[in-house]
Amino acid sequence: MAKDYYSSLGLDKKASADEIKKAYRKLAVKYHPDKNPGDKGAEEKFKEMTEAYTVLSNPEKKLQYDSYGDSGFHQRFSQEDIFRGSNVNDIFREFGLGGNEDILSQLFGGGRRGQRPFGGPSRPRGGADYNLKVHIPFRIAVTGGERRISFRTERGNEEMNVRIPAGTETGQRLRIANKGGVSPDGGPAGDLFLDIQVDSDPNFWREGDDLFTSVKIPYSGFCLGTTIDVPTMDDHKRVKIKAGTRAGSKIRLKGFGVQGKPKGDLYAIVETTIPAELTEAQKKLLEQLRDEGL
Repeated sequence: MAKDYYSSLGLDKKASADEIKKAYRKLAVKYHPDKNPGDKGAEEKFKEMTEAYTVLSNPEKKLQYDSYGDSGFHQRFSQEDIFRGSNVNDIFREFGLGGNEDILSQLFGGGRRGQRPFGGPSRPRGGADYNLKVHIPFRIAVTGGERRISFRTERGNEEMNVRIPAGTETGQRLRIANKGGVSPDGGPAGDLFLDIQVDSDPNFWREGDDLFTSVKIPYSGFCLGTTIDVPTMDDHKRVKIKAGTRAGSKIRLKGFGVQGKPKGDLYAIVETTIPAELTEAQKKLLEQLRDEGL
């Protein structure tokens, strides 16, 4: 089920860090299980608010949440990712809240890797997480595909193919489970995080899920109409230009943009060409057009 972290705290997206903190403190005191014994609704509300605060109080995770929305955020971040790097007991101590270990165990699924679960026996420490910056060709980021990566761990040099989802953007982080560092005492391996940098393309640029390209046609094509080939990610598409089209107009090719769900569109911006040199015949024809007021 989709969650709206701002709504969980009674806030809108313009809320400041101080407002987020104050809202969580007020609601957490109200719904804390110690004040609502046996009330499952209050317990769920308390867990929901704590998850919301964990994300919105972290600048990096908040930016990802604001950028991708609730659905997109949860496609990229598991619950383990959400609580990674946060110490929930510290949060409760900061707000003067007592920690109910049973509730915390449910909230965090028994604790984060390599830490002692709430109220449970100690577990082997997990391996370290690795971060790797990866450059992705523009076309793979738009259409999706595979990228071969190589990296080094305690196990030695490793190579693997990574699936790149259609619509991947610069700044996005992809997680590959158990491909990080080796645990020092038999626990699970860490994760490998890929920090994505999408390379530019000489023919296309992107705005959200839509792509843009420019196509040049002669002046006569604007006046009389013509047919042009618009480049696409796969090949090209033949498009008719109506007589009287203005330079700078956008021709929309539905579904030819980013190949996610839903698909984006491709917009071809038509521009005129001005030859650097004219033949004598072209000069005479243009002079006649000038004399006719064109």
